[in-house]
Amino acid sequence: MDQLNDEDTKLYHYENRLKTFEGWPFDEDCSCTPENMAKAGFIHTPSGNSPDIAMCFFCFKELEGWEPDDDPEKEHKSHSASCHFIALRKKVEELTVEELIKLQLERMKYSQNKRIKEEITRFEGAAKLTRANIIKSAMDEE
Repeated sequence: MDQLNDEDTKLYHYENRLKTFEGWPFDEDCSCTPENMAKAGFIHTPSGNSPDIAMCFFCFKELEGWEPDDDPEKEHKSHSASCHFIALRKKVEELTVEELIKLQLERMKYSQNKRIKEEITRFEGAAKLTRANIIKSAMDEE
């Protein structure tokens, strides 16, 4: 598996994150402008009901319910203090290859943890439904 393919690394670049903020509900005269959101590592991931969902491309933390005065960097740090991207002390362009590879390995850990949590949630939902069906079947037999 190629650890650093273009698809995985394109969001390390500010410009690519910024491009995702088309239709973002906050722009000028706000703290959470598309530019500030992208600088803080966020990408815009709207849904039908929530046009202001943003997710860190690195730690996959999703935040919504943004207010015009919310500072994206502060919000990111307060909701995902362990995110390695928001904790970077230098620009991505200044990282060595070794630092970038280590960073990407951390990102992969976040990605796997997110997938595991999603699988557990799906499994728990299916188990709950199966349990309800078993109980209903037992009640019908009485």
